Amino acid sequence: MFNLLDKRPTNVKNDLLSGVTVALALVPEAVAFAFIAGLEPMVGLYAAFMMGLITSVFGGRPGMISGATGATAVVMVGLVGAYGPQYLFAAVFLAGLIQIAAGAMKLGKFIRMVPHPVMLGFVNGLAIVIFLSQLALFRHETSEGVWSTIPSTELTLMGILIVITMLIMHFLPKYTKAVPAGLVAIVSVTLAVYFLDLPARTVIDFVADKLPESEAATASLQGSLPTFSIPTVPFTLETLIIILPTAVIIAAVGLIESLLTLTLIDELTNTRGQGNRECWGQGLGNSVNGLFGGMGGCAMIGQSMININNGGRGRLSGITAAVVLLAFILFAAPLIEMIPLAALVGVMFMVVLGTFEWSSFRIMRLIPRTDAFVIVLVSAITVIHDLAIAVVVGVIVSALVFAWKHAQHIYADIYTDEKGRKVYDLRGPIFFGSVHNFKNIFDPENDPAEVIIEFKRSRVSDHSGIEALDGVAEKYQQLSKQVHLRHLSPECRNLLEKSGDLCEVNVLEDPNYRVVTDKLG
Repeated sequence: MFNLLDKRPTNVKNDLLSGVTVALALVPEAVAFAFIAGLEPMVGLYAAFMMGLITSVFGGRPGMISGATGATAVVMVGLVGAYGPQYLFAAVFLAGLIQIAAGAMKLGKFIRMVPHPVMLGFVNGLAIVIFLSQLALFRHETSEGVWSTIPSTELTLMGILIVITMLIMHFLPKYTKAVPAGLVAIVSVTLAVYFLDLPARTVIDFVADKLPESEAATASLQGSLPTFSIPTVPFTLETLIIILPTAVIIAAVGLIESLLTLTLIDELTNTRGQGNRECWGQGLGNSVNGLFGGMGGCAMIGQSMININNGGRGRLSGITAAVVLLAFILFAAPLIEMIPLAALVGVMFMVVLGTFEWSSFRIMRLIPRTDAFVIVLVSAITVIHDLAIAVVVGVIVSALVFAWKHAQHIYADIYTDEKGRKVYDLRGPIFFGSVHNFKNIFDPENDPAEVIIEFKRSRVSDHSGIEALDGVAEKYQQLSKQVHLRHLSPECRNLLEKSGDLCEVNVLEDPNYRVVTDKLG
């Protein structure tokens, strides 16, 4: 019912029209995130332009949209409040360098370690966050932070316009896909409000609400080109100590959100982005932002979904969105200022419907309870706290569950061979989670003088495994009994050799046996 994805292949027309749609949707988001960070609206708009353009050209995921985001904006509040925007620009520049270093070290590949339940929780949590962020547009917030609900007549009109926008986006693709439904919806509702002179809140009303009363009357999104300027901060160790924590968090949060969004778009489009190249692109975008007065950012899942849903697949879609946004700022600010907020809210509501993984409700009863718990946990933490924390917690919980389950799978087939030696034919990995069960397998007091531990179907995986193996061998040695290790894989042998004296046991060679990792020939 809510599969809104446009399946059209990449072409220039689709990318251009989808880019225009995204540009319109970027404006209120960029302005809102600038205010969250305690910055002027133009700082957010510059970030949306520069991040969108640079990542579209140099990033690793065609069709993905980057800009100023809430995930990074909330990190910036403390630094801006304490030291001012210039320190933030320096931190954003440093964050970009950190992200470029992550790309150089090929850390983007580690996104593959994120389990599917964590991805589902990430997607569902972000859909809820996008929905809740739109609810704020149903209320006024003054520059002093005082909230008030908009009048009932205005609220009713806004609701009607939102429904009309959503209906256009839902039904228009059934008749034609010549133009993006989102663009048609925004233009149609804007023209209706303008020609019917309806008292609907517009983008400029939203901006004016955030400004002091003395500036609200002259509020405008008209601007100029961003200019090059090295952040005016002291180039000292003290400055580095001030900006480094914020820079590291911006870099980490930005990469996590960008790489997860990249993975999501990969799944939606059955294509594959380049994680390491995306690290480079995000880093370059943030570094340029720091030198041109932008607040930086990362991938925007809402705008990326708008782009994908409207047929934007190529790099041209992101480039178009950035260039059109800049053109609006330079030459046509009144056009974007008159867009009703209801039209943009309606578009974002459709994004929510298309982003939320509704099938997760159905599969909850079919998947392991631990996976269902991870989905709910990641979704909840994403909504309540932070995307990066949610993903990290989800990965840790999934890893612990995996370790616990595999810790139960260690056992041995025990028999005596033709030479009277007792053989422990191990099954399962020996690692930190399974060492307790591993130790309980052996019976040193009652075993014969010579014991063989068979590793044909087992592996020593970590230092805890080495220590456990050494502990078992020591017990046999104290009883003047000898332990042999047989059929060790090359990886296990290397691990034991590196351990040195940590594991003093004999490796029993078997020239007739070849492990699966040995090369044939």
